[in-house]
Amino acid sequence: MNASHDEIDDLKMKILDAAKERFQVYGYGKTTMAEIAKDVNMSAANLYRYFQNKQDIAVECSDLCMSDRSNKIREAVRQPGFSAVERLRTFVLTSLKTNLEEFEKYPKISELIELVSKEHKELVKDKVQAQCAIIAEILAYGNETGEFDVKDVIKTSSTVHASLILFDFPLFDGFFSHAEFEMMANNVVDLLISGLRRN
Repeated sequence: MNASHDEIDDLKMKILDAAKERFQVYGYGKTTMAEIAKDVNMSAANLYRYFQNKQDIAVECSDLCMSDRSNKIREAVRQPGFSAVERLRTFVLTSLKTNLEEFEKYPKISELIELVSKEHKELVKDKVQAQCAIIAEILAYGNETGEFDVKDVIKTSSTVHASLILFDFPLFDGFFSHAEFEMMANNVVDLLISGLRRN
């Protein structure tokens, strides 16, 4: 009897959840397919029916994590009653807080980020596009409310995103305290807002 698509999807999610936990705690390099298989009570040979190798699992884990993160940020900035200025500040500070908390709690996750950045640049591009789409939505809303005067929303969203790179990568995590990061993020947002405002 063949497994249904739903059963296969459920099992794949269990595999991805188990792999994510191992990647977070032990790192990508020290996680094996056999360990992931054991965590979901299956043989390593059976695991290969769902994923070709550990890197395939890592890519799907990363893709899901990035999607979840984008959804959380999008939900945070769309709170009712928020002005465009508040939405932009929420975007930056929520992104920063999420990154700092994740890298502090799971320092080994940087191995996964390094792998994806080197071997799967399309995932990084997808993440950047998702973030730029949220920023573009904020800028367009600011144009509607009269807070901003942005001629090219798409181009400006890419420029705004580029100005926020410092707060989005673990490379700089050890250089500043959380308070210093937050102060710098607020300063950057203040500068951005002054440039985006309708004169």
